[in-house]
Amino acid sequence: MRLLAVLRHDVPASLVVFLVAVPLSLGIALASGAPVVAGLIAAVVGGIVAGALGGSALQVSGPAAGLTVVLAQTIATFGWATTCAITVAAGALQVLLGLSRVARAALAISPAIVHGMLAGIGVTIVLGQLHVILGGTAQSSAIKNIAELPGQIVAHHDSATLIGLLTLALLILWPRLPKIVQRVPGPLAAIAVATAVSVLAGMTLPRVELPGDVLNIQLVPQLPSGGWGGFALAVVTIAVIASVESLLSAVAVDKLHTGKRANLDRELIGQGAANMVSGAIGGLPVTGVIVRSSTNVNAGAKTRASAILHGVWVLVFVVALSGLIQSIPLAALAGLLVHVGAKLVNPGHVRQVHTHGDLYVYLVTLLGVVALDLLKGVLAGIALSLFLMLRRTMWSGIHVERDGADDNNEDWRVMVEGVLTFLSVPRLTKVLAQVPEGATVKLELVVDYLDHAAFETLSNWQQAHERAGGTVTVDEVGHPWFAKGKEGSPTLSRIAAARAVPRWLAPWSEWQATEVQVPNQRGGPTLRGASEFHRRTAPLLKDTLSGLANGQKPHTLFITCGDARIVPNLITTSGPGDLFTVRNIGNLVPAEQADSSMNAAVEFAVGVLGVREIVVCGHSSCGAMGALANGAPNGTPLLTDWLRHAEPSARRTETVTIGGTRPAREPDRLALHNILQQLEHLRHYPLVADAESRGELTLTGMYFDVGAAQVSLWDGRTGDFVPAGVRAPVKAHLNGKTAG
Repeated sequence: MRLLAVLRHDVPASLVVFLVAVPLSLGIALASGAPVVAGLIAAVVGGIVAGALGGSALQVSGPAAGLTVVLAQTIATFGWATTCAITVAAGALQVLLGLSRVARAALAISPAIVHGMLAGIGVTIVLGQLHVILGGTAQSSAIKNIAELPGQIVAHHDSATLIGLLTLALLILWPRLPKIVQRVPGPLAAIAVATAVSVLAGMTLPRVELPGDVLNIQLVPQLPSGGWGGFALAVVTIAVIASVESLLSAVAVDKLHTGKRANLDRELIGQGAANMVSGAIGGLPVTGVIVRSSTNVNAGAKTRASAILHGVWVLVFVVALSGLIQSIPLAALAGLLVHVGAKLVNPGHVRQVHTHGDLYVYLVTLLGVVALDLLKGVLAGIALSLFLMLRRTMWSGIHVERDGADDNNEDWRVMVEGVLTFLSVPRLTKVLAQVPEGATVKLELVVDYLDHAAFETLSNWQQAHERAGGTVTVDEVGHPWFAKGKEGSPTLSRIAAARAVPRWLAPWSEWQATEVQVPNQRGGPTLRGASEFHRRTAPLLKDTLSGLANGQKPHTLFITCGDARIVPNLITTSGPGDLFTVRNIGNLVPAEQADSSMNAAVEFAVGVLGVREIVVCGHSSCGAMGALANGAPNGTPLLTDWLRHAEPSARRTETVTIGGTRPAREPDRLALHNILQQLEHLRHYPLVADAESRGELTLTGMYFDVGAAQVSLWDGRTGDFVPAGVRAPVKAHLNGKTAG
């Protein structure tokens, strides 16, 4: 079966990739200043060795445009033979990195840096190869290429320019041609047409040169006689760039198919082995190449056989058709490289890094690669990325304002957000200095971390301000880093900090009960809570509430007790517009026509709002159920009169349990009966009964154990209240009675 899959899918795919790889390999060798045959050697070795040993089954390896700039600099500095030795050493380093299982560490490099590096390489390639297209020679640096480009443009142009522009035009137009034509890879078609035109027209042009016997490779890599520091730097540079490009390509290939995911450590070992072989026999460095890899996937490849076979086809082509290769004009390859280089500047990547706020990192890397060199450009990008990371991580929002609308009052609020470290101390002291002596101050801290310097600054200021007659109240939202500021005892870690209630997640806050009160402070807890809402919760809910401004569409009528401990939206994880809530003492539903308020609520919720569920929620230690069981407190005649609606609940005799356990206290047992009784009362409302019979309404019994913070739901199949999140056992029903 595997042989059939190879013959059906991998052989055709390998032929497509081979047709793309040959012209690209020649062009990359030309751009690098290496012997042209070196590009073909790298294509063969990358396909066979990396394809067989690598960890990504569908990735195709070979010479890559991403290394052209650094290779050109390396060849110019050390010569070709020593560059081959550098490639071997870089491959050995890659193997060591793969064996050390650190491959995923390369993914820590910001995508903005990688994309900026590739874009910088692309710009450098375009600037150099434009000179070749225009009949000139590429200069030694991108800056020189830019400086001499205007003169090259206005200079006399010969047939090389025609061939280069023809190649470029075909590559640009190829994706717009009919699909049947596009079955031939664009690079192959462009090079073939340009070569045919140059030969048929009898043009005298510089063309590809190959050794007389391509297979007679006598080159032996040579170590340098000196300059070992530069040699080592070149080894590390090539190893790092080749590794990062290969790993990122492997990750990208994984996104293109649904097969087995890449083993990145094994991929690094395979790439290193390929580089050792390629450098040893005079080839360019090898990396995983996304262009060829995506072509491989799109062509239908299923196994690593496709990548291996593509290398075999390149070898056969070079041996059998070396004369045809030598007919290719260098200007045609230059046109191909201009197109490849331009595609490395990907607008999609620019938009992506801009969306994530990393555009500056991208631009600095790009400009550094173009203006300086590849290594310095990447290092500049890494430096800026680290600076921005520190800036974002260490950001502190610090400001002061009067606490209230009256500018004449003496109450002030100092707000600090983010990470408060020594870097923020200068701004912190400047803001604190704006608070007048003797003022009443609320120090509001929403900090993720507070270091020693910031703690000392706040502590010293607090003590000095209070010695001068002022008052400072500390209000920490989150972990209490500064809770013991006066005592000089800081919180050292989140683990050591007391667990804090997230104030912005709910309309209630534990802080209101524990907050230290400021003497003579105007307003009670409700005013403080409203102020907290406006400062913190309102901005988060504004968009949601604006959508509800003109009407409501709740999904549930929620009937519960007026007990202050029951917060319906909290225990149901719901928000504005979700619950139509009715509260009364004992969560009672009086029989129809007995209470006009409840009648109106049910009528409006079911008949007008069209709720899909009615919940009756009782709770533990309910005062109403205690009064029902033991008698109402003296002097509460109205309560006694109201509780007559709960008398049917007290007459129920069946056993009701929670998770199979009967509550120990009588009021809690009565609360369970009461929930079920109120559900029965609801079913006597014609509007409710009709909606339930049509399957448009569900009635739910809910019990909340306050002390355990546990919600339980009535399960009619088992005759039991089941704690939320626990699957109830399914029991059979016989004649209305539960069996099993």
